[in-house]
Amino acid sequence: MARAAFLLGAALAALPGAAAAQEPDRIFDKSTVWRPLTPNDKLVVYGIDDPIVGGVACHYTQPEKGGIKGTLGLAEDVSDISLACRQVGPVQFKGKFGQGEVVFSERRSLIFKSMQIVRGCDAKRNTLIYMVYSDKVIQGSPKNSTSTVPLMPWGTEAPPKCADFLKG
Repeated sequence: MARAAFLLGAALAALPGAAAAQEPDRIFDKSTVWRPLTPNDKLVVYGIDDPIVGGVACHYTQPEKGGIKGTLGLAEDVSDISLACRQVGPVQFKGKFGQGEVVFSERRSLIFKSMQIVRGCDAKRNTLIYMVYSDKVIQGSPKNSTSTVPLMPWGTEAPPKCADFLKG
């Protein structure tokens, strides 16, 4: 049984995902539940840069369980995640991307749940759209958050059109 769980974990870790290569920057946390002998439950704010779209950064807040299970990495974190993305410099596309392509992915429990940040392009409004959600292998989760980044001039440079960088 332990061998099967190890093999499943190794298979999940080996799945392709350039989006998972980036480590988020931990900005700060705020305790929400005090625990006397173990770490507190917290809300933690992280920052990431879009790996394909230079000049765009996202911040997300997610709960992290404390206690004994949280300390050992056995607690299943809830799916409540908020997201805000902004243009932080001149936008430079480093390649083409597909609608709903994963920008960042992170496991949220030992086996079954992961958090995904995906990107799309609203060509009519020249706006990048980012959505965060969590999923489970067995059962999906409707909890999600969306943020938009209208592509604006930066200095004297006109903004690129996100539609020009969509695949297919």
